[in-house]
Amino acid sequence: MLTHPTVDKLHQLRCAGMAKALAEQLGSSQVEALSFEERLGLIVDRELTERASRQLTNRLRRARLRHPACIEDIDFRQPRGLDKDLVLSLADGRWIRDHLNVLITGPAGVGKSWISCALAHSACRNGYSAAYRRLPRLLTELAIARADGRYAKLLASIAKTSVLVIDDWGVSKLSAENRRDLLEIIEDRHGLSSTIVTSQLPVQNWHAVIADPTLADAILDRLVHNAYQLNLKGESMRKTRGPFTQTDHLDS
Repeated sequence: MLTHPTVDKLHQLRCAGMAKALAEQLGSSQVEALSFEERLGLIVDRELTERASRQLTNRLRRARLRHPACIEDIDFRQPRGLDKDLVLSLADGRWIRDHLNVLITGPAGVGKSWISCALAHSACRNGYSAAYRRLPRLLTELAIARADGRYAKLLASIAKTSVLVIDDWGVSKLSAENRRDLLEIIEDRHGLSSTIVTSQLPVQNWHAVIADPTLADAILDRLVHNAYQLNLKGESMRKTRGPFTQTDHLDS
């Protein structure tokens, strides 16, 4: 029986997982005890596993997460007011299916960015698209896109992303143009997708940061009232861990 042409044809069909599984079976005497259906099932399962792995890799690459974070690596022992039950419940992705938001607040260094990236990573594992943006850089991207004619296209791309992480909310003053851009983003996503926001400022101070009362009402009404809140506290974890410990999971 000619076997190599079959493997080659599977590669031509872009079934690399099936090709690998078949090649492995052909090189093993243990599979002789299996029925045809069992061997075929193993080959198909391998293809599905490899495709899911590639899709996850692609989603994470497009997400451009700031930290290589995942839910399993979150440190719940650190005394920072982190609700473990809530975080673990968010990992199942139901909040994304329900188009809800997550707001993470607390002082610098308590791990807000890490947790936001862990939740986005979990979303990717659950089959959703995600994207990470620091708010100052996102606003700059929108200003550049407006100037070169890509503004509508960029807004559409942001709108269709299942989970958008907006990091460093409130670190700089917003211009009138910034406020309008934020409203466009939040309005496009309201009730259709989910947004994670991190900020050193408590949520009750966000209205003043936006400054324009009318736009602040419109933005926060769409963002806050359908959101889970993680309010962290305590000293920077950089201090408690010292200068020579791993700090990849801390905010900048």
